[in-house]
Order: sequence, then structure tokens, then C-alpha cells
Amino acid sequence: MTHYQVRSPSMQLFMKVIPGPLTAALCAFNVVVIRTSETEKGIKIMDSKGRIVGVSKKAGEKGVRETALCRAVVFGTAVCIPDIVLHYLKRTSVFAQSPRLGATLRSIMIISTLGLMIPVSFSWIPQLGTIQRSVIEPEIISSTEETEFFYNRGL
Repeated sequence: MTHYQVRSPSMQLFMKVIPGPLTAALCAFNVVVIRTSETEKGIKIMDSKGRIVGVSKKAGEKGVRETALCRAVVFGTAVCIPDIVLHYLKRTSVFAQSPRLGATLRSIMIISTLGLMIPVSFSWIPQLGTIQRSVIEPEIISSTEETEFFYNRGL
């Protein structure tokens, strides 16, 4: 795009926004690849009293999926928001007088966005997940009368 001198405002905004979704996809992909063993072997699930009832592949898949989504949202948002805000702030007279202000402000905004998004992600999808009886494997269902099970989905 640089070679063909594409300078339209919409194309420049697109070039600034694309790192956010790309970062989100890579973060989600990273979680899925690193934690593949949890989807293949399963993770421990507990009853309401905290006793381990068994190992469930379904809970492992759900935990990895929730963690990948959470990471994608956190890091994708942390990259997108500063770029979008800076795109509109660059039109102001303050940035015309001090062009180096953009890099400093972008770094501060990324740090503050990450700082705010991490607690939001922990409250959005808590570390201790729940899974219904109807979803898990039959061999685990036969060992207990619980209707809801808990698992540690990880970070």
C-alpha cells in the first residue's frame, strides 16, 4: 500500500485498526495451541463441595474456549482503543504543535487499557467455571447426583 501511495483517510484508519483484530486472533490462537492437551485429556471437575468427581474433556474444551475468547477481547481491545482514539486526536491543534506526543499518549493508553481490561476479564468470565450435568461425559454423571459441576478454567 505504501508503494502505491494509498492516502485516503479511510484506508489510513484501516491500516491503524487492523493490528487490533490481528492481535486478538493471535492471542486466541496461542491459548488454543498451548492448551491443546486440556481438550484432549480433559480437566478435573468438582462438585459443589469441592471434591474432584472426575476428568472431563467437555469441561476442558469449554475452559480453553472461554480463556481464548477472554484473551482475544482483552488484548484486541488494548490495541484497538488507543489507535482509534489517537486517530481522532491527531486532528486537534495540540498534535500539530507536538508530533511526538502521539507515541507517548499511545503507550499510556495501552497500559491503562490493559490495566482496566484485566479486572474486567476476570469478572466477565471468572476463573472457576461451571458446566451442567447434561454436557459432561456419562461415566462422570453415573458417579454423582450433582446437577452442576465446577472446573478451573485457568488464566
